[in-house]
Amino acid sequence: MRGLPWWLVAVTLLAGCTQVDGSPVVTVADQRGRVPVPTPVELRTTGERASPGVVAAGGSAAPYNYGPSVLAEDGRYRAWWCSQLPGVGPAGDDVLHASADSPDGPFAEGAAPAVPVFSGEQGRFDGKHTCDPSVLHVGDRYYLYYTGAAGDHAHGNSVGVATSTDGMTWTRGTAPIVTAAGEVPRGNVYGAGQPSAVHLDGWFYLLFTDTTARGAGWNGAGQFVLRSRDPLFAKDVQALTERGFQPAGAGRTRSVADAFSADWAHSSTLDAFAIAHQTDAGTQITFWDEDFTRHPYQPVTIPGPWQEGPGWVRDGEGHLPASTSDPCEQVPLDVLRATALAPAPTDIRHFGLDVTGAGACGTPDRAASALDGFAVPSPVRTIDLVHDGARIRFERRSAAETLAAAVLDERPRVLDTLPVAAEIPSGAPALRSPQGEVALLDTRGRAWKVTESTARANGSPITEAAAAEWHSHVFAGDLRG
Repeated sequence: MRGLPWWLVAVTLLAGCTQVDGSPVVTVADQRGRVPVPTPVELRTTGERASPGVVAAGGSAAPYNYGPSVLAEDGRYRAWWCSQLPGVGPAGDDVLHASADSPDGPFAEGAAPAVPVFSGEQGRFDGKHTCDPSVLHVGDRYYLYYTGAAGDHAHGNSVGVATSTDGMTWTRGTAPIVTAAGEVPRGNVYGAGQPSAVHLDGWFYLLFTDTTARGAGWNGAGQFVLRSRDPLFAKDVQALTERGFQPAGAGRTRSVADAFSADWAHSSTLDAFAIAHQTDAGTQITFWDEDFTRHPYQPVTIPGPWQEGPGWVRDGEGHLPASTSDPCEQVPLDVLRATALAPAPTDIRHFGLDVTGAGACGTPDRAASALDGFAVPSPVRTIDLVHDGARIRFERRSAAETLAAAVLDERPRVLDTLPVAAEIPSGAPALRSPQGEVALLDTRGRAWKVTESTARANGSPITEAAAAEWHSHVFAGDLRG
């Protein structure tokens, strides 16, 4: 890097944050005095863990490694992070990629420790630096939200987005999607950056730093939220304000965390957003309900050394994975974060713990969300796969197992309130489309997309279907997760 590195500005100023302990702020409802605010639940912690050493690095040529974005998908863990490699793009930050079998690594890309997949493009807003990646995988597209800078990070940044079909080769947008608001001049002129994205109920939520926003602290600390149904944030963008979400342009007056370099995720089990940011004690998790009106849980801290912002281990839509042993009560919290200065942040390690006491199976709606993708024994000696607020009943357990995150030994009784949307008997007809997709037909003749291994486990011979025959069926849903 050239000039004053942004991370040095952030680390220096972090010590002066007004809420480095992350204690819950007064909610909007509390301020107005209109709605009683329930006391935040205290979650219990267990299973504290840490990797024995560094799990991800760009190799000896990379002077720093930090700001990871980590996706758990297809039994692997993929990580993108900020680094710099000689001879790659302009002389600035690059985004590297590597994968591993476990969050404990080692992350690698073939014979290399990592490979560069995204760099600055001269003449653009991100002409020198591309950093702070946040990656989502929604449908058939990957989305990379990142900090871009034309010059030194300490003198202005913007947030950009790029798209990909594989998470490796990216097509960048034509302009930044978030720029500094410029509402308040401060000594910290970093601007807008450090994005983190989540996809929930059709909305793309974007968390980011803006040191020039009215709602930022005296030193520029603060995390602001935009959302749009467009992953490129090119239309119908809304901003979180004291009055909830309003059309963007109303001003950045409301911060949801007094922090720099935060990452967030959503948990169906907790029914909440979880914002991870650094404090003296480690990575602190601040929880918000989905309307951002209250803190449903008291903060939790993942202890251990750190030097730069954490990256959640999330699924492709930015959600925390459910516990496969106790999805009603327990949530694993895992982050990767830089732990050393040399002189910039580096030595990414894995830290985590489990929280219990979520009470996710207390109501039918929460149970349907928390147990989505799980299979449970049914009352009629079959297996129910929870899917989209209903139950898909399989005659064969082995078939349900190919689709389920896990098969629970006991059936939460609250699931009895969910409707049975379909019954799929053993040997049900199976079709394969010209594009290779496979579907099973339920007892009503409707098609459900499954994997080929599901059809085999169900004892269903697969019939090759012409396009006209494939499209003649009513497709009731996609069970592949």
